[in-house]
Amino acid sequence: MNRSDVAGAGGSALPKSHLPIERQTRVIGATWLDQQLISGGKGLDDLGFGSEVKDALRQRADFLTELGLAERHGQRVVLARNLLATLRGRELAKVTQDIAVETDLEHRPVADSQRVSGIYRHSVMLVSGRYAMLDDGKWFSLVPWRPVIEQRLGRQIAATMSGSTVFWETDRKPGLAI
Repeated sequence: MNRSDVAGAGGSALPKSHLPIERQTRVIGATWLDQQLISGGKGLDDLGFGSEVKDALRQRADFLTELGLAERHGQRVVLARNLLATLRGRELAKVTQDIAVETDLEHRPVADSQRVSGIYRHSVMLVSGRYAMLDDGKWFSLVPWRPVIEQRLGRQIAATMSGSTVFWETDRKPGLAI
């Protein structure tokens, strides 16, 4: 793990993203930098890694302004409402379009309380998080991935979204909430 993969506060280092900070500045997707912008970058030092993060936050704010998702008012940056959801949605839209072209399957978005099923083909690592691709032969869906399903790779599974919770069904045993 390197400095660009962690956020330190009070001597602790916690993994925050699979992308180095310098790569998070100009990507479509909800990043750790966006979370820091939302929280105001509290607790960052002006030296070392804290200084690198502050520079990356300025670059990220400039990029979000270019996208129309932020406005500068002097030194202050005003972020768009629902910034993380908007970035996540844009990233998912692009990725689902790419997968549809690659697989010749149609994308079926997962609505709240809707059940989707299919063969778990693979996981997709996005800036916004990891997703499982379920393929039913005609349609595919991307569902937030959880470690519990990895053992089901290549097999039929089903998922129902309820807010940010995914209820996975494997082997026709419903109810495993993650």
